[in-house]
Formats: sequence, structure tokens, C-alpha cells
Amino acid sequence: MKNKISLFLLVLFPMLSFAQLSSEEKQTRIDEIVNRIQLPEIPEVEVSVLDYGAKPNSAKDSKKAFDKAIKSLQKKGGGKLIVPKGEYQLEGPIHLISNMELHLAEGVLLNFGTNPKDYPMVLTSWEGTMLYNYSPLIYGNNLKNVAITGSGTINGNGKEFWQSWKSKEDPAKQKSREMNHNSTPLQDRQFGEGNYLRPQLLQLVNSENILIEDIRIENAPFWCVHLLKCKSATLRGLSYDSHNSNNDGIDLEYTSDVLIEDVTFDNGDDNVAIKAGRDDEGRANAATPSENIVMRNCLLKGLHAFVIGSEMSAGVRNVFVQNCKAHGYLKRGIYFKTNPDRGGYIKDIYIDNLKFDKTEDLFYITSFYHGEGEGHISKISDIYINNIKCEEVTGTAVVIQGFEDSKVESVQLQNIKVKKAKNGTSITNTKNVVVDNLIIGEEAGVPTAAGKDVGEKK
Repeated sequence: MKNKISLFLLVLFPMLSFAQLSSEEKQTRIDEIVNRIQLPEIPEVEVSVLDYGAKPNSAKDSKKAFDKAIKSLQKKGGGKLIVPKGEYQLEGPIHLISNMELHLAEGVLLNFGTNPKDYPMVLTSWEGTMLYNYSPLIYGNNLKNVAITGSGTINGNGKEFWQSWKSKEDPAKQKSREMNHNSTPLQDRQFGEGNYLRPQLLQLVNSENILIEDIRIENAPFWCVHLLKCKSATLRGLSYDSHNSNNDGIDLEYTSDVLIEDVTFDNGDDNVAIKAGRDDEGRANAATPSENIVMRNCLLKGLHAFVIGSEMSAGVRNVFVQNCKAHGYLKRGIYFKTNPDRGGYIKDIYIDNLKFDKTEDLFYITSFYHGEGEGHISKISDIYINNIKCEEVTGTAVVIQGFEDSKVESVQLQNIKVKKAKNGTSITNTKNVVVDNLIIGEEAGVPTAAGKDVGEKK
């Protein structure tokens, strides 16, 4: 459809046969998730990294000082590691421990080095496949009660070094996917030197009771914040300035019970991406979907605002996105992507009250991302999008692409207004899609009367 097309009270199929939640029911579900999330309990012990030899505002490597301070906290059963104002050079990662808070005071800059040999191999995942690779710059595995707080900044120096690996990563990336498909034992999935898979900036694995609050993230090597197989996490008040390749803001993978709120995004890829493993490996982990996620009151800027997929083979469900506003240009606003390699499902997604400036596509569901894969078609159903406003769409406002033998099913689009669009809708292979109060272009008024000389007999 061309610009200036208005769709008002358009129902593509008979009225809903699937149950929509009332506002009160949605709020009850959200409250249940948020109330279930536990903040970390940190012992009332404080140490300063300065007491262990850290030298801010100098070229001296403070890595050993951080390690000593964390080891001291571990002996005490945990506590708060305070990093006072200043710039700290770190030639290697910070590995967190349970019952610990890393507090970056106002004016702190953690400046991470770029020698890969300083980042030991750890258990991680790379684009949905579990493997061993270079340690993320800040990392923790099997932790309980962990916090990263304060208004300081973490600089990953991605542009200065790691970005150059993007053009070299494909052989290792394909090798990892073959290992996924062949169920190669995890201990044999050793990457690192010569493989050019960039590390995440901040990653927690198999951890629970997490708080990441108010820090600023800049110039990440790869994904910015990655929670992998985690539970009970609060991500609040973060800000970003990170525009290298694959600089997703927040990636949640096999992760449940998460609150994301009051985050200011400005990153080079997805603002938030909900994932759940890739292909064979993800389907084998179907008991650990990403679920029970609340995102609200965020300022959006990047490539895509809110994304599910494409690595979602264990399933994604029970997600609530509310009261967010985008500024600047986005390629896609709301984007659900999967293909016949994935399997799994996307269901019970509730998105309400979002505002966008300019996008290429406003709302896009596709079952054949990258046009690849076979044999494992995903099930996409029960999607509710309400109260969305957009100034301009340069591509298509609403795209839904299912398969003939596996239709995208039970989608409600309600109260959506797009002031200007090149194309209106492209909806194929769907079942039970309901559109109500969708206006693209100018809203149509009452019909005008025919002139006396048009269609009248004298």
C-alpha cells in the first residue's frame, strides 16, 4: 500500500478466538514477575581498589590490584569493591564473585586493554552456541548475589582493536555452528587464538540475583550486556554509546525473571534482544526458554529497538514491553525473527505504548530470517501490540511473514498510528490476525457527498 492509506477498524479475520488480557490482568502478571525478582544481598563489607595498588590516571595496569581486592572480598564472604573517581587501565578482565558489588563511582573510567592473550578462555556462548572463548571484559559464572553499580563508565576499546576481527570471524563462526548441529562435546569446542570471535563486554553465566544499575557502556568489542542462563535480574538506569558491529545493548539468553527499566540506549545493533539458543542445541534445551521479562520506560536508539531472535530455539514467552520512546532513525522498531533452522516458539508477547520517530519498518515478524534453514519451523502466536505511534516509515509499516503450513497465528494490532509510510502492510500466511484502529497516513473522515453532476439522473 502506498502512503496516505488509512485502515480504520479493519478486521482481517473474525474477532479474536484467543484470549486477550485486560489492563488489570496484564498489570497483575507484570507485578508477579517484578515481585519475584530478588535483588542481590551484599555483605556490609567495603574495600577500595586503591588499597590494593590500583593507580588511577596513569598508564599503570591495575588488573592485579582488582584481582587482589576481589580475592580479599572472597575471603571475607563478599562485600562492596569501591572504585574511586579516576581512569584505570586494565590489561585483562575483571572476574566477579558471589556476594559482591562492583561499585564504579562518578567519574570512573575502566579502560580495558586489547591484547587477546590477556583474556583467558572461559565458558560462554557465541551467537547462540555454547563454547569456550576469550573472557568477556567483565565476567562471572555460577554466581549468586552480584551487582555492578555506580555512574562510572566501562570502555571496551572495540573500535581501536576488536572491530577489525569482524571481517575474519566467519570460519570460526561456521565451525561453531557445525559443532552445534553435530552435538560436539562442549569441552571440544575450544576457540580463542586464531578464531577471531570477539568477546562480550559484560557477561554473567548461570547466575542469579543480579543488579546492574546506572553504569555507562562505551565502545564494546561485541555484545554489550549478555545474561546467559541467568535468573532474577534487574537492569536499571544504564546508558550506552557503543556503535561497533554487533553492539547489542542487552541480550537475554536462556534467561528468566528480568526487569529492564529506565535504560538510555544508543548502540549499533539491537537495543534489547531476547534469545534462547541456536538450532539443535537450543531445541535440546527446551526446558529453559527465555521467559517472564519486563521492559519499561526506556529511551530507544540504535539499529532495532526490541527484538526476539533469531537465536530462540528453546522458546521465548511471557514478555511485556511498556512505555518506551525512540528517538532518531531505526531500521526496525519491533522485530521478531526466526527461520526453519530454529524450531522453538515465540508466544505471549505484550507490547504497549511505544513511540517512534522514523523507521524503515515499524513492526516486522518473519519466519524465514536470512532465507535459510529447513526442517524446524518455529511457532509464532499470541502477539499483542497496542498503542503505537510513529512519525514516518520509509519501508513497510506492518510485515508478518508465516509459512503456509505453519502460519503466524493470533496476532492483535490495535491503536497504531503511522503519520507517513511508503508502504502500509504486507501480511502473508497468517491465521486469526485482528487489526483495529490501524491508521497509516491520514485518517479517513466521513464520506463526501457526490456532486450533482456525478451519478445523478436529471
